[in-house]
Amino acid sequence: MHMHILLVHAYPHALSPGGPMNRRFLFLLGSSRAGGNTELLARRAAEQLPGDVEQEWISLAEHPLPDFADLRHDTDHVRPTDGAAALLLDATLAATDVVIASPLYWYSVSASTKRYLDHWAGWLRTPGLDFKAAMAGRTLWGVTALAHREQEVADPLIGTLRNSAAYMGMRFGGVLLGNGSKPGQVLADTGALARAKTFFAQDAPLARFPYEPA
Repeated sequence: MHMHILLVHAYPHALSPGGPMNRRFLFLLGSSRAGGNTELLARRAAEQLPGDVEQEWISLAEHPLPDFADLRHDTDHVRPTDGAAALLLDATLAATDVVIASPLYWYSVSASTKRYLDHWAGWLRTPGLDFKAAMAGRTLWGVTALAHREQEVADPLIGTLRNSAAYMGMRFGGVLLGNGSKPGQVLADTGALARAKTFFAQDAPLARFPYEPA
């Protein structure tokens, strides 16, 4: 699933060797079903982006990654040239903003989302890619729908994304939370819809681990 908006917008936080990149949002849909509550909430937030900001939407269910193989003590990874891994790597490197839109599955991200993040470890060890340096300064965001009214149960998911951003030297825009279990139920969460209107407009600070001083 892809959607492209053609115009561009300067974005000072995401730097390339040639200077600032044009702002481009990559939305990664981590649900096992299309059109779920998390995707609905993410699309409501995306509607508020300026029309000159590029968007790309990719469903991880439609482009499944293989299980990640840890080769740290054997050999380096090779840059993928085809399939889902190549698609997702190229889309990630092209994005100034990566939005993880994953439902809360057993109090963390979905399996397809976790598998995508696991592949970051391989990209970190791919010669010539310099993945960590390339992603530094870019912004990671999260969107999730959960069945609980008590939003504290999403803390493990938030921690996964925040700590991942901190390790990569990225900015972290936080996680937009909405309540929904039955199809479309999140659209009745007026608080979440109100937060969606300004979610991507906020300034995203540099991510820090919990033990680091603010």
